[in-house]
Formats: sequence, C-alpha cells, structure tokens
Amino acid sequence: MKNVIVLLIMIVNSAIGFAQYAEFNFLNKTTHKWNKTNEGTVLQHYFVFENTGDTPLVINDALVSCSCTKVQFPNHPILPQQKDSILVTFDSNQKYYMQDRIIKLKANTKKDQELRIKVFVVPKED
Repeated sequence: MKNVIVLLIMIVNSAIGFAQYAEFNFLNKTTHKWNKTNEGTVLQHYFVFENTGDTPLVINDALVSCSCTKVQFPNHPILPQQKDSILVTFDSNQKYYMQDRIIKLKANTKKDQELRIKVFVVPKED
C-alpha cells in the first residue's frame, strides 16, 4: 500500500510538470443552505464531487475561519473519473442569526476550490 501511495505522488508531481491537473466537479452545488435551525444544533452536509482532471486529485487542506465548522475530506488520492465526498459539520452552539461560512480547499488543482454553507440560527430564549 505504501508503494502505491509513493507511486501516485510521483505521478501527481510529474503530471504538474506537464501542466496536467486534477479538477473538482461537484455533483451538487458548492453552496449548501440549511433550513432555519435552533441554536445548539449540529448540522452536516456531504459535498459529492468527481475528479474530472487528468491526474489523481489530492486534497491537502481545508481552511475555515471558525472552529464551529469542521471539514472531513478524503486522505487518499482520488483517481480521474472517481467520485468521493467532503463532509462539512457546523455546530450552531453560541451562533446567532445568519451564519455564512466559506471553506477553501487546497489541492493539486489549477486553482483553489471554495465551498459555502449558510444557515439562519434562532437564538435560545433565556
């Protein structure tokens, strides 16, 4: 298994030298809006994608501006024409009213990919 990973990394590096890139193609929208929710609810959404590029897709990082948003992405290369998903979890605890978060995906693509989540959070009544 380790040899396969090393081989895929070598292929990815050589593909970049020949201007070949992996490419995200999201099968659903890149923005997800949940219905109005109560504060304290934990929400989840899967963003399903396909690698439509010429080389294996390797996601290196997912950047978010708030610790309320967690991202789980595949830690293995996604081969061309292969599908996979990214799970985004939003914890609405101590969040109020309109919430809008952008997730920036760092990968071996020509440009960074952004995902977005939105929800209106109804505050708890004291």
